[in-house]
Amino acid sequence: QVQLVESGGGLVQPGGSLRLSCAASGSIRLATMGWYRQAPGKQRESVATITSPGVANYGDSVKGRFTISRDNAKNTVYLQLNSLKPEDTAVYYCNFVKVIFERYEYWGQGTQVTVSS
Repeated sequence: QVQLVESGGGLVQPGGSLRLSCAASGSIRLATMGWYRQAPGKQRESVATITSPGVANYGDSVKGRFTISRDNAKNTVYLQLNSLKPEDTAVYYCNFVKVIFERYEYWGQGTQVTVSS
């Protein structure tokens, strides 16, 4: 079992920036890590993922504005959010997926990001 704890959310004005962190209780070295978000009344959507070798993928709505990164030594994944828009308002969740003989998947409890003037 791996526990994920997100931090860094908050209230920010449009155009502002935030940095989210996700600290894992176990090794993330072989895992694909991701950030997902869910706004009220909407389905959870993928924001960004980063594979074990460090290949990143982004949702179309955040390309060029958000950056995902990982520090395997600290078992932590980050999401830098720049040029924030009101439509980025959501609960952001950290995700861990590792497939070795079987699939292991874990979710964090989420951190609220609110973009408003």
